[in-house]
Amino acid sequence: MSMQDNHPPEFTVIIPARYGSSRFPGKPLKLIAGKPMIQHVVERAHQSQARQVIVATDSGSIFETVKAFGGEACLTHAGHQSGTDRLHEVAVKLGLSDQAIVVNVQGDEPLIPPVVIDQVAFQLAACPKAVAATLFEKIDAPEVFADQNVVKVVTNQQGLALYFSRAAIPHHRDRDQNFPEVPLAHRHIGIYAYRVELLKRFVSWPVAALEAAEKLEQLRILANGEMIHVSEVLEPVPGGVDTPEDLKLLESHLSSSTQTIHRSE
Repeated sequence: MSMQDNHPPEFTVIIPARYGSSRFPGKPLKLIAGKPMIQHVVERAHQSQARQVIVATDSGSIFETVKAFGGEACLTHAGHQSGTDRLHEVAVKLGLSDQAIVVNVQGDEPLIPPVVIDQVAFQLAACPKAVAATLFEKIDAPEVFADQNVVKVVTNQQGLALYFSRAAIPHHRDRDQNFPEVPLAHRHIGIYAYRVELLKRFVSWPVAALEAAEKLEQLRILANGEMIHVSEVLEPVPGGVDTPEDLKLLESHLSSSTQTIHRSE
């Protein structure tokens, strides 16, 4: 399905936003250029083709802040173990059909390009055998390939994920250094589109052994025999905000457009 199709798929953007981040409490409310971070994310999402953009939060402060700038928000349970659980709760509350597409945009990605939000939704709609879609960018530096904070993904020839790992995959046995040709080295970009029926099953599945080992939720989907479509990102995705240092870099980036933020998963 082309991004220029006359009848693009309908999809909803849900933005999980927690107040209690262990590394940076309250970060969705931190001001960037006079606006709370979560407002920047919502505004970017509204520039996509989403029919609805809603913030999912367990924080009354975040809920009220979103309402104050005219956004839509949903209060969710505080006990969720992951953003995926929070997405499921909101999808159910909205009464979305099983085949409806939901895009998960992180609440700490104020520079997320709207085109990549559209991209994952379109890719999922175009691949009926997949229950989720996500993105990758090519890795061109050995040190990035070796970094365990950088999640790698290996796909088959149909663009379906074979595995995600913090390890340096795929291994190139015949090279002096464990760094494959650039076309094989793919860094996972953590934006997802899901079908709602997958969310309903996901929250009922126990944590998979591979998921627990790698600390990567998407491995629960693969472990249960389902397919994730992965495509190369159409536009570079600047890093999110994990720490106060990241916030300072972002402010510098917005003022100079010459600095980048290190992205971690």
